[in-house]
Amino acid sequence: MAPADDAGGPHRIVCHLDALLAERSMTLTELSERVGVSVVNLSVLKNNRARAIRFSTLTAVCDVLGCQPGDVLSLAAAERPGDAVSAGRGPRASAGG
Repeated sequence: MAPADDAGGPHRIVCHLDALLAERSMTLTELSERVGVSVVNLSVLKNNRARAIRFSTLTAVCDVLGCQPGDVLSLAAAERPGDAVSAGRGPRASAGG
């Protein structure tokens, strides 16, 4: 299931905190202490449930992890119309075709 935007619809922003923390052998608790943001708020971000992030928080996360904003967040590819059919979410082709 895709994360929801402010209007309740899906968005395509993906957070990569898990991988960044693993690469640096750092826990979410340690990042929280160093950034000054609660573990709960970072967990929401890490688990792709956030609907927004303050630039000051993103800046602090990047400073602590020694990375760029594009390392923390990325934009997932848009689903193509044919993908819904092949994934079984769209109309099925008739057998008589």
